[in-house]
Amino acid sequence: MKKAQWVLASGMVLLLSGCSSASRIAPWNWFGSTVTITEQGVGKLTANTPLTEAAIAEGLNNDYRLIGGMRIVSGQPVTYYEALKEDKTALLIRGEDGKVSHIEVMDSDIETDSGVKIGTLFSKLYSKAYGACRPGEELDVRSVECSAPGSEHLNYQFSGDWRGPQGLIPPDDVLSDWAIRKIIWHR
Repeated sequence: MKKAQWVLASGMVLLLSGCSSASRIAPWNWFGSTVTITEQGVGKLTANTPLTEAAIAEGLNNDYRLIGGMRIVSGQPVTYYEALKEDKTALLIRGEDGKVSHIEVMDSDIETDSGVKIGTLFSKLYSKAYGACRPGEELDVRSVECSAPGSEHLNYQFSGDWRGPQGLIPPDDVLSDWAIRKIIWHR
């Protein structure tokens, strides 16, 4: 009987501490993602992370399904990885010179180390757009992108209702009800 208990206990230890495919069922992962956005990056993804599927998967705790591809940004082809959660884009990772350089976070379960996340209202972070915000560009032309207070590497992209012309920032009273739809980390 003692031998059977030892085998069972050894198996549990191996399972709970073990390989990446079993790590999702470990008790420390039961209550959600530990991926956080900081000045250094997103999760374990930093400016030093190679722009490879294996490195990105590991940097995101293997919590997402990755799809790689190419897209045009500012007229230049760039390699990117899309991190999918329940078949929806949760993160978009781009790079330069073979390293991660730009991460767009759309997963509402990931927040900054100061508690800002998708859905946070403009009025919780800013009293006015002047000096912090600019109109969105390219695919995000109907949004407003603002530098995170006190940050050199984080931007918040807000969206909401406004019928004004493209390329202009809505008035502050309109922006106050807009919510973050993307958190962007860049080198």
